[in-house]
Amino acid sequence: MSNLLSRITINPKQCGGRPCIRGMRIRVSDVLDLFASGLNAEQILEEMPDLEADDLKAALLYASRKLNHPMLVA
Repeated sequence: MSNLLSRITINPKQCGGRPCIRGMRIRVSDVLDLFASGLNAEQILEEMPDLEADDLKAALLYASRKLNHPMLVA
């Protein structure tokens, strides 16, 4: 799992510091938007040939980890 997350990079000088895939200017949010628009993994890889299947898994895992945190309710 940590190997997948190593594919996600954050550089304050690139894409406004948003998480990207392997230092490219392809943001995690771009991948998530493509999934949300109805494309499947194969279609996304055709649309963005610089990506690999593990990049898509990494984007989903990263998003899942970011959303899965406890919230304190007062």
